[in-house]
Amino acid sequence: MSYVAGVIASYWFVSISMVYLNKMLLSNEEASISAPLFVTWFQCLLTCIICIVLGHLGEITRNNGSKSILDDFPVVKFEGEKLVKMLPLSLIFVGMITFNNLCLQYVEVSFYNVARCLSLVFNVIFTYLVLGKSTNLITCSTLIVVIAGFVLGINGEIDFSLVGTSAGILSSVFVSLNSIFTSRMLPVVDNDKSMLLFYNNMNATILFVPLIFMFEFQIISDASDKLFSSFFWLSMTITGIMGFAIGLVTVMQVKATSPLTHNISGTAKAAVQSLMAFYIWGNQATTQGILGILLVIFGSGLYTWVQMMSATPVPKN
Repeated sequence: MSYVAGVIASYWFVSISMVYLNKMLLSNEEASISAPLFVTWFQCLLTCIICIVLGHLGEITRNNGSKSILDDFPVVKFEGEKLVKMLPLSLIFVGMITFNNLCLQYVEVSFYNVARCLSLVFNVIFTYLVLGKSTNLITCSTLIVVIAGFVLGINGEIDFSLVGTSAGILSSVFVSLNSIFTSRMLPVVDNDKSMLLFYNNMNATILFVPLIFMFEFQIISDASDKLFSSFFWLSMTITGIMGFAIGLVTVMQVKATSPLTHNISGTAKAAVQSLMAFYIWGNQATTQGILGILLVIFGSGLYTWVQMMSATPVPKN
């Protein structure tokens, strides 16, 4: 029981810390550089390095015959052909993380989950358009609650940002496409999610370079003194590690509990993360804003529950 509680606590800590640290990196010009593409590029590069290091450590533990969490990480063997085949998914991945960070840069942390909540709606739309699969009416009805929360959240947001909210909507589009195309691309890497993570981030580090030169070269040049700040690089490294760690603790939580419990935990975490932001970041709260947050979280949880109940086979008498 204590192990399960520890895993859930780790998931909450890593997930909330990652959002708060990224917000600080993306919006605090005194301590960081206001260059979300550059920040994201570094995090992708760090993920590739971590994959390589963990792969080698995993090989050592396997050769020694000892069992550990590192066993799940294969040795990274770079193949150019696979890198090219992964490109369509990587383009979607780049769009997803770019607009996600742009959203976080411009909106208040308390509004962050609301701004990105339409991924469930786009999930249903793209599942039909891309995969040709329809979603049952009960599941679709739960999306009304999510959309109502989104609208209320916008109306109740005092420091509303059209740029940030638009980025959140675009992020939701790419999140939905990413989940659909990931399943299609897994066979390219022999259904190995660790290798999928490596190739996706490797492609992203390449794709971000021209974008950084086009849109952020002057910003980085003007704030070049930050490039010599140990605090800046420490913050960048910690957020990069947190970004990688969230995948680990997510898998650990699912294994230690169940998919349903994991989703309930994620929903509760989102509520706590949004409400804590009012205190930590000093975000101003309104009745409509809080109601919007609660409706989005409740609707998302209800959607997940209905989806999982629909997928559960009915026992025969």
